[in-house]
Amino acid sequence: MTAPSPHSGSAPAQRFPVVVVGAGPAGLTIGAILRAAGVGCLVLETESREFVERRPRAGVIEEWAVRGLERRGLARTLLERAQTHTECEFRFAGERYRFEYTGLTGQHHFVYPQQLLVTDLVREYADVRGGEIRFGVRDVRLHEPESDRPSVSYVCPDSGERLHVQADFIAGCDGARGVTRASLPPERARLARHDYGVGWLALLAEAPPSTDCVVFGMHPRGFAGHMPRSAEVTRYYLQCPPGDDPESWSHDRVWTELRERLGAAGAPPLQEGRLIERRVLDMHGYVVEPVVSGRLFLAGDAAHLTAPIAAKGLNLALHDAFLLGDGLAAHFTKDDDTGLSGYAAACLARAWDYQEFSQWLSEVYHGTASGDPYRAGAALARLRRLFDSPVAATEFAERYLGVRTGG
Repeated sequence: MTAPSPHSGSAPAQRFPVVVVGAGPAGLTIGAILRAAGVGCLVLETESREFVERRPRAGVIEEWAVRGLERRGLARTLLERAQTHTECEFRFAGERYRFEYTGLTGQHHFVYPQQLLVTDLVREYADVRGGEIRFGVRDVRLHEPESDRPSVSYVCPDSGERLHVQADFIAGCDGARGVTRASLPPERARLARHDYGVGWLALLAEAPPSTDCVVFGMHPRGFAGHMPRSAEVTRYYLQCPPGDDPESWSHDRVWTELRERLGAAGAPPLQEGRLIERRVLDMHGYVVEPVVSGRLFLAGDAAHLTAPIAAKGLNLALHDAFLLGDGLAAHFTKDDDTGLSGYAAACLARAWDYQEFSQWLSEVYHGTASGDPYRAGAALARLRRLFDSPVAATEFAERYLGVRTGG
């Protein structure tokens, strides 16, 4: 939360033009953009470097986002190592339907686990571009972010001393539970939230992918997803009740449900393996307004959270980072505030577009298992339309890939 200004008797504060709170994809991308422009920047992160470089998260990156990273010199390793996907597969009513989205749009998805991208970005920001970053800090506080002289303080993990940093701007990139979102003035902050009423059991299996693309299974027992991550690891999802206990999902129960829900005529058998991650995600999304308050700019999950239904979260974080990083760089190097003044509108427009698509897709995924014959019938009608109507197929492909706007 916002704290009072540091008292006058404290040690002299350091100063950086920009302080970024949070070393996820958004914060590190902003930092790297600023360093490339010669702008001073400090990134603060409560976790260790080892933790952020190993934390498993999303892995699907839209092509416009990769090209945005590439233009900013941040995609070399990604382009060397990432898989590219050009189609996906829907399984419903016991049949398989291949959907070739690259043929409809000319674009594709990149599959590159987020922890690898974060590792690349930490190296580029800190080791290559010489950016300042402090890991393991504690009790981060924002001071007077509405003023012309905002500052951030934190407790040093080594000395236990509270240190203060003055800034011109603060970029809040510390996620859904971070201090920056909580620092918005309570009388102005508004959170628009939607709960989907379902959970997903997120699984990582030490098993090769069972097919060469992402598979979405719509089944009366619930949704199931198959997402290749590497030659040795596959991400799976199983719809479950929100708040379900992941420990209640034994190895045998998981694989029995996956075989049932992903089963279809002619489908290859699943490649089973040891489960190395089991956690339940309650499906919800939110958008925070305002995303700009004085000299504080929110980005990524601090500003908006999308359920992983449409694999949009990482892409939204990168979209914000491009807008905000470029806008801050232009402010300091060209005295041009066009990007900063337009940040909130551009950030929220993309966020709401992706929220709406996630809500639409949720009905496709979960309607069949809703227990409501009307919702189930409507979900199947939406699925069939993708394969009966070229117009519907193209619209879906464009929204699935985020084609309409770029970074």
